Amino acid sequence: MAAIEKKEKASREDWLLATLDVLRERGIEGVKVVAIARRLGLTSGSFYWHFKNIKDLLDAVLAYWEEALTGHIIEDALKFEGPPEERIRLLMQQVIREDASRPDGAIAVWAKSDADAALSYKRAMDRRFEFSAWLFQEAGFEPKEAEVRGRMMVMTLMGETTNGLRKRNDWADILDRHWRVLVA
Repeated sequence: MAAIEKKEKASREDWLLATLDVLRERGIEGVKVVAIARRLGLTSGSFYWHFKNIKDLLDAVLAYWEEALTGHIIEDALKFEGPPEERIRLLMQQVIREDASRPDGAIAVWAKSDADAALSYKRAMDRRFEFSAWLFQEAGFEPKEAEVRGRMMVMTLMGETTNGLRKRNDWADILDRHWRVLVA
């Protein structure tokens, strides 16, 4: 794990993103202030400019994951004023383009052993499933079918992110094929 170039300070978001990377790579057991500071090219003392302790950091990571990596995708989709099917396509593209589901697997594993992580994971997944069902209802599907299509979309996006779809040159074409099946 190479540290990024030496810095004098890092933002709160830098710490959160680095922690999510460590969480993905090493699991919750690997989330240590010294390891994250090293990744950021900082001393561990700089941690305390942003967080009281490791619990404060972990709570902030969960909040960031829920809002920055789920909430803003939903907000952006709600702002779109075009056809409902196109809203679905744009949401799918945004999730892959931004790699927004990248930490999901690590959060899911963490949630199996931590009550706070479990609550956060459930809230985020419920929010995703509810919103995706609404998207498909807006596209004309009956509620039960919209729910199934929405769940399929969420799980497909999580799986394709884990699979590294964004690294492929043809990711947009592959995603478009997924979209066509979902809205057919």
